[in-house]
Amino acid sequence: MSDFNEARERMVERQIVGRGIRDPRVLAAMRSVPREAFVPDYLRDLAYEDRPLPIGNEQTISQPAIVATMLEAADLSPTDLVLDVGTGSGYAAAVAATLAAHVYSIERHAELVAMARDMLARLNMSNVTVYLGDGTAGLAEHAPYDAIIAAAGGPHIPDVWRRQLAIGGRIVMPVGRELHYQKLIKLVRHGEDDYRSCSLGEVSFVPLVGADAWPAPDEHRRGADKSGGGGDSGVGGGSGEAGGRGVGGAERGRSCPRSAGEVAGLHGLLAVA
Repeated sequence: MSDFNEARERMVERQIVGRGIRDPRVLAAMRSVPREAFVPDYLRDLAYEDRPLPIGNEQTISQPAIVATMLEAADLSPTDLVLDVGTGSGYAAAVAATLAAHVYSIERHAELVAMARDMLARLNMSNVTVYLGDGTAGLAEHAPYDAIIAAAGGPHIPDVWRRQLAIGGRIVMPVGRELHYQKLIKLVRHGEDDYRSCSLGEVSFVPLVGADAWPAPDEHRRGADKSGGGGDSGVGGGSGEAGGRGVGGAERGRSCPRSAGEVAGLHGLLAVA
C-alpha cells in the first residue's frame, strides 16, 4: 500500500467515520478518489490533512469531511443525474461521480475549469462534464436533476434550481443572508409545487456569485465604496473557504432529522469546495 493510500484510509477512519458519516457508499467513494491528484504538487504531502488547501484563483480544495457530509445528505443513487455548482478542483465532483450516473459541474473560473477537466480526464472519469458559466442559472439542457449540490453560499436557493430539480430530488446548499454565515440546507421536492427544507447545521462558505446570488467581489466592493460603507475585505467568489453562521429567507426551516454523528460531522468545520 502506498503512503497516499494509507493516508487516505486514515482520513476516512478519523475524519469521516470519526465525524459520524455511516453511509457505506459514501465511505467507499471517499476511499476511492485520490485527493492528492487534485492539489498542487507542492501540497501533495498535505493532501489528507483535515483542512482545505489552496488551488489557485483564491480558491481551495474541499475539506474531506464536508464533502462526505454533503454527499450523505444528497443521498445519491447509481441512476442519479447530479448538478454540482462550484467545481473548484473537481475533487467533490469526482467523489460524487462514483455514486451517481453522471455529474454535470459548473464553475465560473476558467482556469479551474481547465484544471478540473484535465485531472478528471487523467483519472478516466468519463461521467463528469465540467462547464464554464454562472452556476446560479443551473444547466437546463440536462435537467431535471436528482440532486443539486452547491459549494458556495447564497442568500437563497435560486428559483431556477427548484425548477430544474426532479420530483423527489434533493438540493444541498449553504444559505444565509450574510456573505460568510450560513446554514447547510437540504431541500426536497415532493411534488410540482411542494418543496420542503430543513437545516443540517451551521457552516461557512465563500459567497455564491452569480445573477441570482451575490455580486462578484469587485462589484460588491464598488457598491460599498459608493455608499461610504466598508469593503468586503478578502471575500472571494465561486467555491472556497470562509467562516460563520446564519440563514435567511424561506430556508430558515426546521432542523433535519439526524444522528448525533451527523451533528459531530458538522461541528467546527470550515465548509469549503
